[in-house]
Amino acid sequence: MTKNKDYISIGKILNFHGVRGEAKVGYSKNQADFLKQLTDVFICFEKEYKPFKINSVKFNNKFAIIKFDGIDTINDILIYKNCLIYVPQETFEEALDEGEYLVDDLIGLDVYSNDKKVGVVVGVTSNGANDLLSVKTLSKKISLVPFVDAIVPDVDLKNKKIIINEIQGLLE
Repeated sequence: MTKNKDYISIGKILNFHGVRGEAKVGYSKNQADFLKQLTDVFICFEKEYKPFKINSVKFNNKFAIIKFDGIDTINDILIYKNCLIYVPQETFEEALDEGEYLVDDLIGLDVYSNDKKVGVVVGVTSNGANDLLSVKTLSKKISLVPFVDAIVPDVDLKNKKIIINEIQGLLE
């Protein structure tokens, strides 16, 4: 998800679907429940965030089908093809479960082990099973740290730090 000032991208209009102005929208698969709950979004069109009401959301194997209020024909939706769909950052943050974080909030956090700074988070990736923090160590090497409770027991956004239980060989 792309963070842009006070908005977070939740999807992209890929094309039209049907003849009634429905949009075929690409989205992160783990965000289907969040999408279903939305009533208002913004579409970034020509560098302007335009508000839209959502009438309905359906899901296909690979994309969501969203009907926006006031978009009733193929031509109405086609002008928004390839545009990103956004929600206000606070809307997205309110929907996060405990222990879930925005990637942008994690990047730049200092990483501590045994009350000693050992590095800084420079990225977040996934191996399919769980997320991995890319930690640039004090020796300037990048180590991948599994983002699981047993290894990362505390994320303190307020103080901009993450506490890890360092396992031998975890940070090289």
